Amino acid sequence: QVQLVESGGGLVQAGGSLRLSCAASGRSFSSYRMGWFRQAPGKEREFVAHINWSGGRTVYADSVKGRFTISRDNAKNTVYLQMNSLKPEDTADYYCAAVQTRSVVAGTEPYEYRYWGQGTQVTVSS
Repeated sequence: QVQLVESGGGLVQAGGSLRLSCAASGRSFSSYRMGWFRQAPGKEREFVAHINWSGGRTVYADSVKGRFTISRDNAKNTVYLQMNSLKPEDTADYYCAAVQTRSVVAGTEPYEYRYWGQGTQVTVSS
């Protein structure tokens, strides 16, 4: 069993930055693919980024590529999402997700993840 707790959300002006953190409990964190998803009001949950078990491979949604960076610290059981050049359209609840896999394919769909955090709200004002 893995429990995920996100933090770092808040209100920021367009062009600003935020860093989200996701702390994981339980063992074998280094064997999990970690992902970030977001969900805006009235919209479906969408993929943002994921990072493989070692941190050596990352994948981003086109909408955030070049602005967001996902990283992980396996010694601290924590994954991060650095968000720069934020836009109003980035406003959403952001969720951390985990699945125990070393697969290098896929990972962009919510159903592929087993564990989810409670979410942290990000609001970008124009």
